[in-house]
Amino acid sequence: MIAIEDVSKRYADGTVAVDRLSLQIPDHSITVLVGPSGCGKTTTLRMINRMVEPSSGTIRVDGEDIQRQPVNALRRSMGYVIQNAGLFQHRTILDNIATVPRLLGWSKQRARDRAADLMERVGLDTGMARRYPYQLSGGQQQRVGVARALAADPPILLMDEPFSAVDPVVRRGLQEELLRIQGELGKAIVFVTHDMDEAITIGDRIAVLRTGGKLAQFAAPDEILSAPADAFVEEFLGADRGIRGLSFLSTRDLELDRSRVVAAGSGAREAAGRATPQAPVLVTDEAGGPLGWAPRDWDGETGTLEPCGPPFEVGRDSLRVALDRAVLSPAGQAVGVDAAGVVLGVAGQDTIAAAIRAARRGGSPGAPLDAAACAKAL
Repeated sequence: MIAIEDVSKRYADGTVAVDRLSLQIPDHSITVLVGPSGCGKTTTLRMINRMVEPSSGTIRVDGEDIQRQPVNALRRSMGYVIQNAGLFQHRTILDNIATVPRLLGWSKQRARDRAADLMERVGLDTGMARRYPYQLSGGQQQRVGVARALAADPPILLMDEPFSAVDPVVRRGLQEELLRIQGELGKAIVFVTHDMDEAITIGDRIAVLRTGGKLAQFAAPDEILSAPADAFVEEFLGADRGIRGLSFLSTRDLELDRSRVVAAGSGAREAAGRATPQAPVLVTDEAGGPLGWAPRDWDGETGTLEPCGPPFEVGRDSLRVALDRAVLSPAGQAVGVDAAGVVLGVAGQDTIAAAIRAARRGGSPGAPLDAAACAKAL
């Protein structure tokens, strides 16, 4: 547990970066600090490992005041990941990851064995071990940065906008990798970002800070989306917070239509002939994977199928993902698959809207949405 108790940071010129901030950051969870530029996110993070010293207040880790600990020992007990990874350019990837264990007195072989294990854990090919940072992509360098922060198995991981310098596809992959690693290791992670979507994706709890380092709201992501504390939080969330809230509604109970799913072959031509714009037919391969939507004149085996776009995984993906898939589909239908990629059925925008309304009535806050409103908001 990290306890930030009435902490402030004031500079000599009178600037107040953090103003009487109090937070309880639990173990085994991801706490995200989010807010506009100048709100004290990074300053707060750096006060936890004493890269910045607070002007007043107390920060405790597991009940112990961090001011009573030697600063070098404190920092080595915490992993630290920054934007652009901050790797040593003259060291190999393996030796970059092994940096902190070596500082702690581990033998070179033990530190390198640990580094090799971590390369696999963060999704890096161990064949890259002898390369140098300039030989890796930005996303690969960020993975190295995460591995280095985990090398000595610290209970706390501090992450300062670590994924902001990579493209959206790589960023999403890194977020998923972080969540997978957290599921395995259960660290206390403090993560700084200016991106509310990223905060919602990875955070167990989110601290929204306003300019001047004042806490505006500290709550779970779904609570912040459904009940922003004030006008500042509501404005920071943006106009599409209702759509973002769908990220917390599961597709587990979404009603899927299996009757319009056929395998390529002898019966597919007849099924395609019965298709209408309101009831298109989805064709699958022999293994049950989606191939595309069949036009009415399809011969059952050859010819062009309409692309069906990416599917959603039932139970794993949210209703937000399912709705997005339906809106983008040329047939207006989202394709639901299981974990192996086998088609379980399809769902149109009306069906998904009904599932949203049912989920809302079941206890999730917010007004019911219809398909048109959801599509327009997207």
